[in-house]
Amino acid sequence: MHNFDIIYEVVVILAVSLPMIYLFKKINVPSIIGFLIAGIVIGPYGLKLIAGTEEIAVMAEVGVILLLFTIGIEVSIKQLIEMKRLLLLAGGLQVILTIIFAFVIFLLLGIGFNKAIFFGMLVSGSSTTILLRVLSDRNELEAPHGRISLGISIFQDLAVVPMILTLPLLHDAGSSTIPYILLQLLIAFGSVAVIIVLAHFLMPKILFQLANLRIREAFTIGVILLLLGTAYLTHSIGLSFAIGAFIAGLILSESEFSPQIIAEMLPFKDAFNSIFFVSIGMLLNLGFLVEYPHIILVLVIGVVILKASVVVMIIRLMRFPLRTAVLSAFTVAQIGEFSFVLALEGSKFNLITPEVYNAFISTSIFTMMLVPFTLRLTPYLTFKSGKFETKTKAEESVNGLKNHVIIVGFGLNGKNLARVLKETGIKYIVLDLNPQTVSRGKKDGENIIFGDVAKDEILYHAKVDMANIIVFAISDPGSTKVALQIVKSINPNIYAIVRTRYTSEVNLLQKLGADVVIPEEFETSLQIFSKVLEKYHIPLNVIMKQVALLRGESYSMMLKDSSEPIPLSHLNEILAAGLTETFFVDDSNPIVGKTLAELHLRAKTGTTIIAIVRNNKTISNPSGADKILSSDTLVITGTHDSVDKAFDLLSGKNIDDNSI
Repeated sequence: MHNFDIIYEVVVILAVSLPMIYLFKKINVPSIIGFLIAGIVIGPYGLKLIAGTEEIAVMAEVGVILLLFTIGIEVSIKQLIEMKRLLLLAGGLQVILTIIFAFVIFLLLGIGFNKAIFFGMLVSGSSTTILLRVLSDRNELEAPHGRISLGISIFQDLAVVPMILTLPLLHDAGSSTIPYILLQLLIAFGSVAVIIVLAHFLMPKILFQLANLRIREAFTIGVILLLLGTAYLTHSIGLSFAIGAFIAGLILSESEFSPQIIAEMLPFKDAFNSIFFVSIGMLLNLGFLVEYPHIILVLVIGVVILKASVVVMIIRLMRFPLRTAVLSAFTVAQIGEFSFVLALEGSKFNLITPEVYNAFISTSIFTMMLVPFTLRLTPYLTFKSGKFETKTKAEESVNGLKNHVIIVGFGLNGKNLARVLKETGIKYIVLDLNPQTVSRGKKDGENIIFGDVAKDEILYHAKVDMANIIVFAISDPGSTKVALQIVKSINPNIYAIVRTRYTSEVNLLQKLGADVVIPEEFETSLQIFSKVLEKYHIPLNVIMKQVALLRGESYSMMLKDSSEPIPLSHLNEILAAGLTETFFVDDSNPIVGKTLAELHLRAKTGTTIIAIVRNNKTISNPSGADKILSSDTLVITGTHDSVDKAFDLLSGKNIDDNSI
């Protein structure tokens, strides 16, 4: 008789996870927290809806494989090179210093040398999944602290690979000589290097052949085969499945098929990752938590303070302001999912006891749960001038500025605006929090200063009281909202233009003092709207009228319930009415040399050629005997549908010598 307990366990997980996802979405908390709580509720230490976790552990292992694969494919080698400073300096120092400080603390607590190093490794990692979700939900991925946190997190994910490779050495550290340890490391890294080289040459060729089959099922199965095959190869030489999965993802990230691979793998990743986090929640021993709450509390506070302090120190050394450092610190202050992977691997080498494992799981889960809440509090702490934030000195003189434009943020939007202002001779000054951006801008001759727009001193230095316009071109909603209030309190007459990602933020930003709010998602919809109308030959002035109507009252129409009709200006009548269009005849057109009578244009399409423009002269009301010459411009009138048909006919579609 087959045992189908795993079906029951999956049903229970999904049944409990669905309401958790809905609930946590409503309270704007990452669903990962809901998965962890779901695991606590249904696990062997909760309601015991699932008593055994062996089958779930296997599925969780698959989740880890897919997680590392997607991390590898989403973080391309080119992206790693572009982020090299944040990645290597901020990320490298964070991992190394956290391990060192944690190692010293654990040694002082009487823990052995090799285990102290291992525990330091466990503490050093953060949750990339939670970080990405929180920053994305807060629209802060492109903010300075978002890019810093992402760089640190990516390095942590990459560092898991050598950490796993060193676990056998930590297990044998007491009985091994230094040359032996170095030899084992060389063998392990050499094996990984060989696999990477082989994968680099073989995978693209295999992937091209799979895509060339033009069978979606074959492509999907082939990608899964490459993923699991590489994972099994690394496992067979004594490494982990996860390392092979990451290698496969990193190699495939350079392929032109990577977007399709992500699309194919994403549903699998989401499904198995939910099971992974639920399985982690099931590991939380509530009895241990009740018995030793003080230990867990001390560990949680200690981990958060240790990791946050290290990051603040590093980011301040990189010359970022304290606010950015604090936001970055609390974003990565939790223990991440790869630490669970590391802990599971370490348990195979007796580097962690069941009691310590319980303490580690409890600490990790609670630090993960704290992230969304600490990030909501940190902006209010760091915006208080004179207490938690140090003054930032501006590095450039702004003498002579008056009736100028203040550009906040020197990304793509800020650079484009600065270029236009420079060409038109309008004075401007740029504020940016990225020291590298400021340094590059200064070399290019930009009037740019390093400073936090949410600080009074910086705004006064930029002469906000004498400025005409301020443009917020940054992806940092928290900073924008606070700065907007300060700007309006200093200069109520300044014209404030704010960029935001979502239409839902328009009303709040207007209440805070924004004169114009430009939501990116809405502007994208207007572009689509305009292009569709252009295809139907709607006159440009009519299109602009519709766009102006939709933009009217600061997008208020788009904020209404979708069931309400939006009163556009007689588009049906415009579409039904006739229009006049022009068609240029090039040398290769098959109608060159034909007479108007030979075209039969009116009979075939219902349109009429009312004029021919030739050599800058207009031939009005041409007769059927008039020939069409190269470089002629035909003026055609008819309905929208008939003009489309006429364009097809004149372009040579469905035309042969017998039909003309």
